[in-house]
Amino acid sequence: METSRRPDHEPSAPSPGGGPAQAPLAPPQAGRTALVTGAASGIGRACALALAAAGAHVHVVDKAGEAARSLAAEIGGTAWVVDLADPSVVDTLPADADVVVNNAGLQHVAPVHAFPPERFALIQRVMVETPFRILRRTLPGMYERGWGRVVNISSVHGLRASPYKSAYVTAKHALEGLSKVVALEAAEHGVTSNCVCPGYVRTPLVEDQIADQARNHGISEEEVVGRVMLERSAIKRLIEPADVAEAVLWLCGPRTGHITGTSLSMDGGWTAN
Repeated sequence: METSRRPDHEPSAPSPGGGPAQAPLAPPQAGRTALVTGAASGIGRACALALAAAGAHVHVVDKAGEAARSLAAEIGGTAWVVDLADPSVVDTLPADADVVVNNAGLQHVAPVHAFPPERFALIQRVMVETPFRILRRTLPGMYERGWGRVVNISSVHGLRASPYKSAYVTAKHALEGLSKVVALEAAEHGVTSNCVCPGYVRTPLVEDQIADQARNHGISEEEVVGRVMLERSAIKRLIEPADVAEAVLWLCGPRTGHITGTSLSMDGGWTAN
């Protein structure tokens, strides 16, 4: 399919010692525009940094205004300070993104019988309805240009369940389904849609949870990570945000046009059990 932007595949580099000199290849995301939600910290920040380093202009979407503006200034992107708990704000975001990374999320831990319904609904709005609205807004442009990449930051909890996390597990399972539907609909337009499913990632939210659990259980933070959080993981260390971002960047790259509708596990062997 002809596109108005760079093709999906880069030209081959010249063979050593032969042929005329050629200009160096452009960065893989040069000329692309990326929209990353929850981009001011954690996985979202790492994704924004990686995409910008690869040449994309990144729309940094987060409700943390100071952090979003600081990151946008650092990477030459654009900050959009919005609260995605109100899905209608999606209509204020740019619609011309070539790459969409749906990352924004939140957590609440409680048994089902004590889970606050309003909190359950909030988590579905931010983590399911808002990604749907963002894709509804951005897919037509990707279709018109004949190229696009959708990467949804899911979780091992999009593939497995844990007690006391009914809203989060429900939302991540729903995001997995949305991603697969988009993959089927968008394939003929040169657009892929995939999920990345990490286990516990070293983010500020997880670091706070480690400290809280260490105090509550009277054990060391190392024991919390190895015995509590990573009990079902074969690899007993937290995932770094930059590692998740590298997986996202690869899925957006020039050699992944046939990878769509997948869920890439980065869980240290959790789902191998």
